[in-house]
Amino acid sequence: MGEDARRQFAVGDVLLVSCPPAPTRVVHATPFDITVAWPWAEIDPESAYRWNGHRAIPRTERLHEWSGLFRTVPDPRYLQVGDFCTVGIPETRVRVIDIGHYDLPADVGWLPRPHTMVIVVPVDHPRHPHAEAEGDTIDLESAAPLRVEWVAGG
Repeated sequence: MGEDARRQFAVGDVLLVSCPPAPTRVVHATPFDITVAWPWAEIDPESAYRWNGHRAIPRTERLHEWSGLFRTVPDPRYLQVGDFCTVGIPETRVRVIDIGHYDLPADVGWLPRPHTMVIVVPVDHPRHPHAEAEGDTIDLESAAPLRVEWVAGG
């Protein structure tokens, strides 16, 4: 991750986020989402939580809700269990709505354990009291090859 990712971000900052796509496969599917084998990070054997190495991705965005940063190719609407795809983040401008700093790395179930997690929504996302519930989390110490660039202050 670049130097910008190590800087201290603030609530309201605008960031440009991306992640090159990585190959994976669909391990579970419902009418509402698919679950992929996560190509980054590893299960933390010392964790109090039992992360299974998978991550769900919504098949469609719901009205007035954002489905998150990560996208698949092909589109998740067309993927079924066993299908191969790529997962990554197309270049996206986001606004920081919350930040979590952890003196000891947070026990989240995967490695590396994060020190800083930034919750973001798209810059054009309507602001309302429950926006944090619709945000996506950027783990600044992620094993994924994220690119996080500061664009503007809030």
